[in-house]
Amino acid sequence: MATAFYSHPDCLLHEMGPGHPECPERLAAIEDQLIASRIAEAIERESAPLADLADIARVHTRAHIDFIERSAPSEGRAWIDPDTSMNPHTWRAALRAAGAAVAATDAVIDGRYENAFCSVRPPGHHAEPARAMGFCFFNNVAIAARHALEVRGLARVAIVDFDVHHGNGTEAAFAGDERVLMCSFFQHPFYPFSGADNQAPNMVNLPMSARTPGTAVREAIDLVWLPRLEAFKPEMIFISAGFDAHREDDLGNMGLVENDYSWITEQVRRVAERHARGRIVSCLEGGYNLSALGRSVVAHLRALAEI
Repeated sequence: MATAFYSHPDCLLHEMGPGHPECPERLAAIEDQLIASRIAEAIERESAPLADLADIARVHTRAHIDFIERSAPSEGRAWIDPDTSMNPHTWRAALRAAGAAVAATDAVIDGRYENAFCSVRPPGHHAEPARAMGFCFFNNVAIAARHALEVRGLARVAIVDFDVHHGNGTEAAFAGDERVLMCSFFQHPFYPFSGADNQAPNMVNLPMSARTPGTAVREAIDLVWLPRLEAFKPEMIFISAGFDAHREDDLGNMGLVENDYSWITEQVRRVAERHARGRIVSCLEGGYNLSALGRSVVAHLRALAEI
């Protein structure tokens, strides 16, 4: 079966001002590298639908959803926090990003695709059930995982988060939920300054110091993540795919390269093949050096599609 690639032009229309790192050019850089690498023809394109508010409400409070919808300006920008703002297109882009994750989940569970990557923005893993923050409005991966559990009837799902920043929103959504195993590594101490202490039993967090190279990350994954994933036997795996731990990315200070993302993805894919019928849905999170982002996504896709 093929690998699906979900995106939508609406995701390009959300922007937070000149010089903001979470910019529309991120998706354009991914598209450029897909063409340059000649793998575009090896993946199946899908258009991201708008999420239903009921999908979002499985993770976020109704008050939060109403606040985001109400905050969308008719012109200019509305600031949600010092790093995060909305323009007139943000609401629709956020619905597309969450909608892509849900649609990809359905397509993979239904057997149309073995796995899928959602090239969408805004990202999601910092969005908590009742708070937007860190460039994120709705938690795309959490929404998809909750959909798999509560709508599609899966009993166990795993979430893998390899962004340089801790996925505090995803942890807030699932801490203590025995149906979910979340495995992450992240630079620490670093924004959002969470994840290192008082971990719930279903959270497998690996705080890493600045300048940690990919070899050390691989060793930690091999020793800690993989045994927990094997024991958990997930029926589906979701990936918060942030590529800002790349050594060329100025928003972090870790030392990964494209081959590290390939290796991580291959390990996750093998777990999925053994326990989850190969079912993986991956959603773009961070990654702000445009060249490194595009190259890393291609490496990720090659490993997902085994090409």
